[in-house]
Amino acid sequence: MFSRTYRTVRGKAFFALLMALLLIVTGCGGGQQAADQKPADQKPAEQAAGSSDQSYTVKHAMGETTIKGTPQRVVVLTSQGVETLVALGVKPVGAVGSWTDPTTFYDFVKPQLEGTKTVGTESQPNLEAIAALKPDLILGMKFRHEKIYQQLTAIAPTVFVEEPRGDWKENFMLYAEALNKKAEGEKVLADWNKRIEEFKAKVGDKAKTKVSLVRFMPGRVRIYYNDTFAGTILKDLGVARPESQNKDEFAAEVTKERIPEMDGDIMFYFSYETGDGEATKLEKEWTNDPLWKNLNVVKNNKAFKVDDTIWNTSGGVICANKVVDELEKYLLQQ
Repeated sequence: MFSRTYRTVRGKAFFALLMALLLIVTGCGGGQQAADQKPADQKPAEQAAGSSDQSYTVKHAMGETTIKGTPQRVVVLTSQGVETLVALGVKPVGAVGSWTDPTTFYDFVKPQLEGTKTVGTESQPNLEAIAALKPDLILGMKFRHEKIYQQLTAIAPTVFVEEPRGDWKENFMLYAEALNKKAEGEKVLADWNKRIEEFKAKVGDKAKTKVSLVRFMPGRVRIYYNDTFAGTILKDLGVARPESQNKDEFAAEVTKERIPEMDGDIMFYFSYETGDGEATKLEKEWTNDPLWKNLNVVKNNKAFKVDDTIWNTSGGVICANKVVDELEKYLLQQ
């Protein structure tokens, strides 16, 4: 139509038509610019979506795993991992239940896990329940889950930390990397380091108080050294240990004859109760033994029972901060 008009219109008519066309084009251009402004405003979101589709490779206890995009449906098979996700603001679609009740989660993370499905226990995850959740990432631990690693990788990309003991911060950062949340993880650890400095400033010379760690389990009693969850926290905080416990090792299973090695300026003891009452029974037996009662720390009323979940079993960043809270309280009472 435009070409026919162009051939027939002459002089002023042509000029009028040309001006009209210019107005139309200008109007359309302005409209297009307005339309383009919205996508321009959305560009960061589009870039984020694009970057979330990028693949990244994580080196872990079982080798290397390539993950595409930021995981949205995560299943986590360790209590330590559950704490990591909560600290990073990630709600898993599935997680193992607590050691004390596998049908639910520990109270200190339960509010953040509303809607999360339980998938068995840390020692025995339910593969069928995991698969039903259609995860895009599974987080576990070689120490507990090595035998089912291949089955897990058939369900989704899987990343394992090595073991639960020792420096919890290494496991925290590996999980954060797998979640594509490395920067957020570094921020959490920066806050932890700040907390350490605040603790040292507040406690001062009382950090020289020698702290003993003892754990009761069904049929076993351990003295905990530095390569344990609580031990690494004490080391980070610069808190002293009794000479017999100041070892870069895990723990010693002891008989009653070694009760004297439990002495210190202050003792924290905790019992891993599985529900049959055996750990509590053993604890009662030992704490009524004459050797126990003869410990200076006991005679000075400085032996305190604390929560095994917080001081050992869960083993993540949330519990680490809770341990600092309790240490600060007890040491300042000295």
